[in-house]
Amino acid sequence: MLPSTPLRASAVVAVGTLRQGTARADAGPYGPLLPPNGDGLALPEGFTSRTVARSGRKVAGLKWHAAPAGGACFPDGDGWIYVSNSKVPLLGGASALCFGANGTVIEAYRVLPGTTLNSAGGATPWNTWLSCEETESGRVFECDPYGERAARPRLAMGRFRHGAVACDPERQVVYLTEDEPDGCFYRFRPRDWADLTEGTLEVLTSGGAWRPVPQPAAPVEPTRFQVPDALRFDGARGCRYADGICSFTSEGDGRVWSYSAGTGRLEPVRDVNRPGGPGERFVISVITRAGEVAPFARLEGHGHSEPAGPAFSPDGTRLYFSSQRGRTGARAGTDGHTFEVTGPFRA
Repeated sequence: MLPSTPLRASAVVAVGTLRQGTARADAGPYGPLLPPNGDGLALPEGFTSRTVARSGRKVAGLKWHAAPAGGACFPDGDGWIYVSNSKVPLLGGASALCFGANGTVIEAYRVLPGTTLNSAGGATPWNTWLSCEETESGRVFECDPYGERAARPRLAMGRFRHGAVACDPERQVVYLTEDEPDGCFYRFRPRDWADLTEGTLEVLTSGGAWRPVPQPAAPVEPTRFQVPDALRFDGARGCRYADGICSFTSEGDGRVWSYSAGTGRLEPVRDVNRPGGPGERFVISVITRAGEVAPFARLEGHGHSEPAGPAFSPDGTRLYFSSQRGRTGARAGTDGHTFEVTGPFRA
């Protein structure tokens, strides 16, 4: 998996497992990596880390969920909130960590209970969290990170094995990926921006046109088969929109795709190393605006885990992400770790 978030104004940070010997070895824009610290994180000089939550252990009175997955940060007065999905069946959902101005966790609570395999998602411009179920006939739930309103399913956005979502405020659409070997790339056009209750789900076709999906709720036929000339992607997951470009990954063939919302052009921009074999490492890489990829951090001792949920605090000084299965690699995610990295991220 290769989800990504803005690394301030100058780069993108991507998390994934990269094969030893194939990742670029020279120092990135923040310099060489130092030896691993107490958290097992090798970071450049000037950066520090801490574990803010662990699965099954209480943080601010809440037992942190198993298999922490996709996440995002939201402003909250002088502090901020980090929301994290839980990729477990039936008892998944999402939880929130509320940070004070000094970075102390002052509150923790559930924002979505009782859903299943909530993997990725995305933040909206109106500060809600879209939590996606990565299962057949999966749903998108719109959650309130502040815990004041109950989460609501947004069924018009389609029922399929959801990857991630990314909002395009300029064109007032939401892009969605599908984590199937023959999945599709969608966009949702809400009837009213900031209200995802109703709208039109469209799929990108081989001719470059967007076609409506006749039955987004897929009561009989899966959404990906409803439009004959829909484009196919091998396990599309991470999705991000910035500066008129929606970027997303297809894990099955190890590609990063770029869709220009202005021109309608879609092209593969990078091949990445795919996880799945021995000798791999949990690496966080910086992808600069020039397209260069270099290591920013390496997590030791989590070789059987999956990285997820990278997100920056609103001021861009703290990076959050999780090790979904932790050191033990338990598939149930009972040893999940959620980290915070602080340092001189570039403006």
